[in-house]
Amino acid sequence: MAFYRSTVLVSMDPVCVEKGALEVKERLIQELDRLNLSEEVQVLESPHIGDPSKEGPDILVYPEGSHYIALTKESVPLLVMEHFIKGRELKQYASKMRDIIDEELSEPKEKEIRIILQNIGKIDPRNIEDYIALDGYMALGKVLTEMTPEQVIQVILDSKLRGRGGAGFPTGLKWKFARQAAGTRKYLVCNADEGDPGAFMNRKVLEGDPHSVIEGMIIGAYAVGASQGYIYCRAEYPIAVSTLRIAIDQAREIGLLGEHIMGTDFSFDLEVRMGAGAFVCGEETALISSIEGSRGEPRVRPPFPANKGLWASPTNINNVETYANVPRIINQGVEWYASMGTEKSKGTKTFALAGDVSHTGLIEVPLGTTLRDIIYDIGGGIKNNKEFKAVQTGGPMGGCLPKEYLDLPVDYETLGNAGSIMGSGGMIVMDEETCMVDIARFFMEFTQDESCGKCVPCRVGTRRILEILERICDGKGRPEDIPMLRNLCDEIIQDSLCGLGQGAPNPVVSTMKHFMDEYEAHIFEKRCPAKVCRSLITYHIMDGECTGCTVCARNCPVNAITGERKMTHVIDTGICIRCGICAQVCAYHAIEVN
Repeated sequence: MAFYRSTVLVSMDPVCVEKGALEVKERLIQELDRLNLSEEVQVLESPHIGDPSKEGPDILVYPEGSHYIALTKESVPLLVMEHFIKGRELKQYASKMRDIIDEELSEPKEKEIRIILQNIGKIDPRNIEDYIALDGYMALGKVLTEMTPEQVIQVILDSKLRGRGGAGFPTGLKWKFARQAAGTRKYLVCNADEGDPGAFMNRKVLEGDPHSVIEGMIIGAYAVGASQGYIYCRAEYPIAVSTLRIAIDQAREIGLLGEHIMGTDFSFDLEVRMGAGAFVCGEETALISSIEGSRGEPRVRPPFPANKGLWASPTNINNVETYANVPRIINQGVEWYASMGTEKSKGTKTFALAGDVSHTGLIEVPLGTTLRDIIYDIGGGIKNNKEFKAVQTGGPMGGCLPKEYLDLPVDYETLGNAGSIMGSGGMIVMDEETCMVDIARFFMEFTQDESCGKCVPCRVGTRRILEILERICDGKGRPEDIPMLRNLCDEIIQDSLCGLGQGAPNPVVSTMKHFMDEYEAHIFEKRCPAKVCRSLITYHIMDGECTGCTVCARNCPVNAITGERKMTHVIDTGICIRCGICAQVCAYHAIEVN
């Protein structure tokens, strides 16, 4: 194995790629070769560095810790000459965010434990040798040479690994059902159709450590007796799809996929299938229909996929994070894995921490970590010193939990009992200025739009709920709307065909349970306490605070603001569309919301 004096991580975030990251990487390799530095400086890809929307393309150089931003292929020769030949930082491209970047990519924070994320940013995801150098495919070798399929299943059962796709069903039990199912041909599927708004856990693993998923799938295929596998990945993840295909080809080239893997009698191969972005295809039977080439619609269960799935054959389906756990469990043992988490929820979980929290991003914590620890100790608390109001876990089908639940341990049972779900790992934090009625409306709009329309409760029921929520947010709510919402939610939960419909009312149910005062204010007082709903607020320029700078008037899209320079301006509420741009651009905080 080669030893390098420097390692360069090139950000391959989609925004960076759009701005020329691939060209920067190619030119960097060319310059290092030209100057005979290719044996001293290693160039790797990283899924994300810094803030690509403002800085990309960018690179991070280890062990120096230098972070260079806004690079172009033309700037690379100067960068190589200054940094790697003359040994000095190139000031015009150096970032002031170095401390933040180092913190993000170095050791995990105190209450984090990285198992799934341990290789991301440390290996080249498009070079199988990097993965093998960190004990990659060692677990597969152990399984194929030392263990029977039944023994593998027992190890996964003993580890108490639960599916990380949302439902939390015991992985070993799922594998056992597929193993015992009658059928001469069996399939293994990876659900990488990550559709929750703001969630990117699967994407980071696929882009940064694809072989961990592939190895987990091969082990799973051996356990259940599958000969063919599919990774169903959304087409909106082009880098993940490209990286996966390269990884699969590399694994096949060295005999880790295909016929007689590692010289044994076991044969298994993989293929990537792309989804068109339908949220419902995250449901496993809809996903199966999509792989088969049919419309992505859920099927009635039973029969379950373990008995009759892909092309009516026994099929095992787990998500990205579930498979990535498997090699670690085989390598390090059941006791090691079971030492993390709670009695019923073992191991770690990745979360996409988003919303009104100081440090957003991807984290990994042991199951059982409290919401307070995640939001305040890891996330840095609420932005701009505002008050915490609620956190929504589990994506569009999750519930919104108020501050009384901050000390709640995050595991499958506890979140379920509180009226929310684990989901695949989305976690959205909301501050005091969030309208919970509007939040319920937002998530219902998403799930209603994503409904496949196959069953009436979901297709029609979610539309009726959305109409009521829109009416309430528009200041036209009626007293009978509250019992009507409750009845509709109950019917949809009980009668919908699949998990999407059954979970769709959760944001409404939870906000009505914990924030009923906001619903009542909207309906009976025609007031939005958070001052968010446009139909229930007005903007006013305060006399004595306005300097007459005219910035608000010049930025108003409908010319609703008038006034002379250096004089207090006035907003015509009849023209104002309540977009809030005036308040955003006012440097003197002279605009109040009533």
